[in-house]
Amino acid sequence: MKQGAFSLAILSGVVSTASAALEVDFASADSIRAAAKDVAFDAVSYYNGNETGEVPGMLGYEPYAGGKYWWWSGSVLMSTLIDYWHYTNDNSYNALVSQGLLHQRGPNNDYMPPNYTASLSNEDQGFWGLAAMQAAELNFPASSIDWSNLSLNVWDTQVWRFEQEERDETCNGGLRWQVPPTNVGYNYKNTISNAVFINLSARLGRWTGNATYAEWAERTWTWLTNVGYITEDFRVYDGAHVEQNCTDINKAQFSYNAGVLLQSAAFLYNQTTGDDQKRWRDRVTGLTNAILDTFFEDGYHFEIACEGRDGACTSDMLFFKGMVTRFLASTVQVAPYTKESITKVLKTNAEAAVKTCTGGDNSRQCSFSWAKSKFHNETDIPSQLNALSALSVLLQDEVSQKGIATNATSSPNDGSEEGNGSGSNGGGNGNGGQGQGQNGNDNGNGGSAGTTTRVTVGVLVACLFAALL
Repeated sequence: MKQGAFSLAILSGVVSTASAALEVDFASADSIRAAAKDVAFDAVSYYNGNETGEVPGMLGYEPYAGGKYWWWSGSVLMSTLIDYWHYTNDNSYNALVSQGLLHQRGPNNDYMPPNYTASLSNEDQGFWGLAAMQAAELNFPASSIDWSNLSLNVWDTQVWRFEQEERDETCNGGLRWQVPPTNVGYNYKNTISNAVFINLSARLGRWTGNATYAEWAERTWTWLTNVGYITEDFRVYDGAHVEQNCTDINKAQFSYNAGVLLQSAAFLYNQTTGDDQKRWRDRVTGLTNAILDTFFEDGYHFEIACEGRDGACTSDMLFFKGMVTRFLASTVQVAPYTKESITKVLKTNAEAAVKTCTGGDNSRQCSFSWAKSKFHNETDIPSQLNALSALSVLLQDEVSQKGIATNATSSPNDGSEEGNGSGSNGGGNGNGGQGQGQNGNDNGNGGSAGTTTRVTVGVLVACLFAALL
């Protein structure tokens, strides 16, 4: 356990219980809440961004600098803890979250910090923007910021890039994986970069009431289906290369690709009517069925692309279970007709996760793989965040009356900071952050969140980084 993280927890009023296997009475909200508190404590014990000399929001150095986790993974910690606060009303880590979200926003308030140009991808920037959007929707407290403005600025930069790809006629549109042309992976157009953009568009559309965002979501979804990344039976593939006009599709299926798209479709279902709503409902239903059939065949999450093969899951893939769990729970909130099918699986998923929580120095830390029904691997932050998500979402009925806010229904914010791009006023014309990041001049690796591309370019990445030293 990091001493700095322990000190922060104590100062925040967090008290860890005695060492024992995690036990939960799933019929008791109080028991679930108490277990979630323990798992949250263990998760934060691996974070040192609050310590002197460390970087808020970062989970250590990036892999090409000798670390383990990429820049984007800090956003998963922040979004998981926002949901934890939302479901349990425990504000112990709110200051940590605010610090991380604000520190990583960059000089232009668009989550493009210059220090991470060498690993800046559209999806990575987008996930930070989604964490800020989540903070806005859940009325996460802030004293000096309007969270939605950060998301709006991210959207502005990405819509400009999408339009540029259409003008250049590369694969007829779609966002590339990487932002700076010098990054390895710039020639790859992956589903997740476009799915995150759709998600941001969907949620900004609901937040602002401006139909422009929903139109962009539909436009990008159409591109994904036309290029073959989303199939007719709602299987979701990873991506392809621009040199092949995006025809050499990597058909690996990663759960977060489908999960991000599911949440997107649910938000769009929630804000549309008539034929538009029916189309989004069909997509919600199709993706829900595909996700549960593909990744939850036995009632708990199994990452089919890598799990079951020792060492096959990259550090990025280790975060997917908690993310998808929270996407499913969010879908229930904005598309309530999915509740019966999804809630049943969320319970069996949590039960499977908790059975592994018998490891670590305190004998209650959790494993990544839930299939073996016991602790069997090294403890680290992704496994704890996955289990925390699995537990927290079981409390969704406890907070259902809170709902997910829009700009019109959110609580007043004391913040005075404004966004940069034209999107910050809800106009959404896409002209704000003209090409920011497209001219990045740092050589380096790509920082995709979990595609097999990362594995393919790993050696190239190391060579490029070595050349810079």
